[in-house]
Amino acid sequence: MIAIGSLLLVVTISLLVTRVATETLTATGLSREVARFQARSAFTGAGFTTTESETVVNHPVRRRIVMGLMLLGNAGLVAGVSSLMIGFTRGDREHAGIKLAELLAGLLALVWVSRSKRVDRWLTRRIRAMLARYTDVPRRDHADLLQLAGDYAVAELRVEQGDWTAGRTLAELALRDEGIAVLGLTHDGVYHGTPYGRTRVEPGDTLVLYGRGGDLEELDRRPAGPAGDRAHAESVEQAQGRY
Repeated sequence: MIAIGSLLLVVTISLLVTRVATETLTATGLSREVARFQARSAFTGAGFTTTESETVVNHPVRRRIVMGLMLLGNAGLVAGVSSLMIGFTRGDREHAGIKLAELLAGLLALVWVSRSKRVDRWLTRRIRAMLARYTDVPRRDHADLLQLAGDYAVAELRVEQGDWTAGRTLAELALRDEGIAVLGLTHDGVYHGTPYGRTRVEPGDTLVLYGRGGDLEELDRRPAGPAGDRAHAESVEQAQGRY
């Protein structure tokens, strides 16, 4: 039981390490999807050779982050395999099934937590606050171009089933009336810059948005249905009062 618990702890730490690395790489100017892929690739030692990888190794800060991930990934792999071997070699065969069930249950729980939208938002806020307080990671390369000052920010919004944005065209969403600009949309892994109003937003898509940080967070939490429509109307009214 101790060995299996140690393995689950190693996996948990690994997930947190790649999560922190993703946010750090995002802070250097990478999109969140690219940052997540590169962080996991470096941590697992997959070593994919792509144009995106070149943008990482040619950037001094990103290169240091990736080097640290490679070192931690190798150490985590050795610890995980060792714990797994110890856990299944000790004891009799009668308890092997129980140990396997415990391991699978723990891994499934970790997968559920890692895919939870609420946990993701909570971790993102905490990690960004810690990075801002304890590191000097440079701001996004496009910060000056977009004048990301005060409350304004660029953010990615992952569209889930049941979100207010799901199943509607950009024209129907009318986010511009709320003071939010749609810079791009990723659908089925393909990025579309400055999409048209007739573009339909589907669950699984990722929107790249520019606006006030508070407005973007509220939009991310907005549910489908009448409640979401009322929130949209209130946001439009507030935006009109600002300009």
